[in-house]
Amino acid sequence: MGTGIVSVAAQLTGHPVLSAVLLAAAGAVWVLLAVSFLIRLAADAAGWRAESVRPGALTGVAATGVLGVGLTQHGWPAASWVLLAAAVALWAVLMPRVLRGLKSPVVGVCFLLCVATQSLAVLAAKLAVGAVWLLPVAAVADVLGLGLYVFVLSRFDFRQLVRGCGDHWIAGGALAISTVSTSELGSALRVLHLAAAAVVGAGAFVLWAITAAWCAVLAVLELAVPRLRYDFRRWATVFPLGMTCTATFGVAAASGAGWLAETARVLLWPALVVLCLTGWGTTRRAARALARPRARPVSS
Repeated sequence: MGTGIVSVAAQLTGHPVLSAVLLAAAGAVWVLLAVSFLIRLAADAAGWRAESVRPGALTGVAATGVLGVGLTQHGWPAASWVLLAAAVALWAVLMPRVLRGLKSPVVGVCFLLCVATQSLAVLAAKLAVGAVWLLPVAAVADVLGLGLYVFVLSRFDFRQLVRGCGDHWIAGGALAISTVSTSELGSALRVLHLAAAAVVGAGAFVLWAITAAWCAVLAVLELAVPRLRYDFRRWATVFPLGMTCTATFGVAAASGAGWLAETARVLLWPALVVLCLTGWGTTRRAARALARPRARPVSS
């Protein structure tokens, strides 16, 4: 999910080769995880059902939607339709289970309820230019995603902002993807010459301003309370950084504000640096795990 959205941001900010490389990496990981998911479902259905009530299960929905957006940008809309169908089906299965299992107070990963829903809205809005019937789907998903954001925020443990190990950044990332979905919806409305485009575009700008404030708070708290040790949850920091860059460029394109476009180009690099550092940490952790000698069974 994090690699995919940085790929999308790189394409928007004028780095197509970098975007293609990152998209290929994201696609390869998505395929591996999809195969693992199917194997787990077939071999241990009871274990899968037990884990599917956790908010982290919605990562699959969001990652599928983000990959679909990236493929659309690179000229593969047919594949994006398949991914949209898969993401909607997975969302319909997982969302009720996660909502039933949600307990207060919640941590940053719970904002995936919003992120997963808005990923459907973004991809549907992207494809709506060629299929007008998708516009209501994108609009409903966008509004529902915003409602889920408010729902989770009202239950969020704000102490996570100084205690969290990376996933607390989704509090800002969820609002960033809401900005992107609203901006994409506005763009589709403009292309189709529909009157609501101006209102939706203004809403996207308001959401971007709130997103920028959120990210500023998160960045200041990271500097005030450094958390430098590697944690797998840092992948949840990569996503908001890439999504904020994407949201900024989307609002810039819609409003014609050149300074916002330049800001988006600057924001790409922190997202890329955090992506590389997190990827390096994950690679080292995996290498250590593979190198660790396995315990031999005790003979009787």
